[in-house]
Amino acid sequence: MATADDVRRIALSLPGALEKLAWGMPTFRLADRGRIFASLDDDDRSMGVKCPMDERAELIAAEPAKFFLLPGHDDNYAWLRVRLAALDDEAELYAILLDSWRQAAPPTLLTSHPDLAGQPPRHH
Repeated sequence: MATADDVRRIALSLPGALEKLAWGMPTFRLADRGRIFASLDDDDRSMGVKCPMDERAELIAAEPAKFFLLPGHDDNYAWLRVRLAALDDEAELYAILLDSWRQAAPPTLLTSHPDLAGQPPRHH
């Protein structure tokens, strides 16, 4: 089972990442422009990550125990919630965070880290 400490460790291992408290929750963002790529919910049992809006419904339908939205809060944002306890292993957590980081990273950051810049399958 993934924990908030695992999220923090992996998120901060990604190039240019830093942690900043916002809305009373830890957020993980890129230092250059402050783009958020992940956040821990206040209960430390779920996290938010970037996800294209046209992919959210399919992910939730395929794995509703793992992925969800906060109605009214996430409706207009390219964001998806992930239940940490539902993740298969640390590799899946890393893949989800890396995918979100890639979506937030500017081209210069991706170019300077070609080993991380590939196009992975979305969230699994």
